[in-house]
Amino acid sequence: MAEVIANGQTSAQGGQPQLVLQKIYVKDVSFEVPGAPQIFQEFNGESDQAAPQVQLNLGHKAMDLGNDLYEVVLSVTLTCTLGERTAYLAEVEQAGLFGIAGFGEADRAGVIGSYCPNLLFPYARQVISSMVLEGGFPPFLLQPINFDALYAEQMRRMAGGGDAPVQLNS
Repeated sequence: MAEVIANGQTSAQGGQPQLVLQKIYVKDVSFEVPGAPQIFQEFNGESDQAAPQVQLNLGHKAMDLGNDLYEVVLSVTLTCTLGERTAYLAEVEQAGLFGIAGFGEADRAGVIGSYCPNLLFPYARQVISSMVLEGGFPPFLLQPINFDALYAEQMRRMAGGGDAPVQLNS
């Protein structure tokens, strides 16, 4: 098991895997309401439009900054539509700087592909929730996401596995 060290502390044990969270920050954020103010009348049930539909898109990327330091960016895009019209579009790139040392290549890829996005997600969820609420819409809370399952599915697909669906919350 990896040793998790917070707040820039270092470990005296040489050669042991180390994971140091150095910083969590919002890299980019955007909120759009293209049909305002008319969309608010439709959204509040003052018209015969269909119920709002929400689409969530996730992505992440990592950049090796050298000296065992990695920037991991979790991208979350939430699009809410009402019929054919976009009610709102909320996007956030939640990022973190992670010191990752002493791991093998496969283990480091697992930390970057699963552990880091899992750590960043609650921050991104809070930003999305705040933007939607402050944008004049009913509160929206993203459900937890199983990044371990997503990473496992990504590895399976890269290894040439089948097209079985991913179970996100299993």
